[in-house]
Amino acid sequence: MSPSLRRALVTGSAVLAFLALAGATYQGVATALERRQYRHPGHMVDVGGHQLHLYCEGRGTPTVVLEAPATAMSSAWAWVQADLAKTTRTCSYDRAGLGWSEAGDAPFTPQAVPVELNTLLRLSGEHEPYVLVGADLGAAYASLYASKYPDGIAALVLVNPPGPSSANRRSDAATGFLTVSPWLARTGVLRATRTLSKSAAGLPEPAGGALTAFLNRPDHLTRAASELSRWDDTVAMAEAAPLRRTVPVTQVEVKGLDRVALLANRRDAQDVTSSILRVVEDQRRRPR
Repeated sequence: MSPSLRRALVTGSAVLAFLALAGATYQGVATALERRQYRHPGHMVDVGGHQLHLYCEGRGTPTVVLEAPATAMSSAWAWVQADLAKTTRTCSYDRAGLGWSEAGDAPFTPQAVPVELNTLLRLSGEHEPYVLVGADLGAAYASLYASKYPDGIAALVLVNPPGPSSANRRSDAATGFLTVSPWLARTGVLRATRTLSKSAAGLPEPAGGALTAFLNRPDHLTRAASELSRWDDTVAMAEAAPLRRTVPVTQVEVKGLDRVALLANRRDAQDVTSSILRVVEDQRRRPR
């Protein structure tokens, strides 16, 4: 190897090391500031060794429970929840390891999602039956919940549900990118490029800022990647899960492939809200 080539390699390595260190410092400082700026709006509940974040507002029955899309969290429902809360009790939450919720020690399994949500709602004193709303992968989790706890469900609303006949399918490219995204987040690359966080741009503050922050956080992205890696398993389980015939199911289709932005767009969020409110009104008219 010639001396000039050796010097070029050494210089290049030094520059890369400096950029990585600078990016990691930038990421660390920004995350520390965001932790103070974006505190959870709800409360934390111990569901068995770890805490989940639940945010409820509004009054009235039935209570609407919102299950977020893949890679997202409670803040993704900001437009929808604010509008629904004017009419009825509405709750959003963060699945284990996402947003403000703790991951716990156990590895991720789709089967644990409905169990933890049921524990969270029960310990929080939220009253059944629920209108359970799931978007994207959250729709599959909602179906699993309704199958496991049928007595607690008044109705299901599935927004862009995944499935064999649906346009909403797992992308190998997206899954691969999300797998490496925690490393890109640690070096500040995701934050600098806004590759993921730009999807939250349409949400109102402080929800938009909170989701932006978590879409740049390695811990959040690590669990999001685990969920996405089990996409096919989760969808298959949801497809096979038997639903009680008396539980009405409403499907809502929103255009666009960005699973986070589908709720960030104000007009799309209003369409979703309108569909949910029709279900709520139908439940109120039913004889008890």
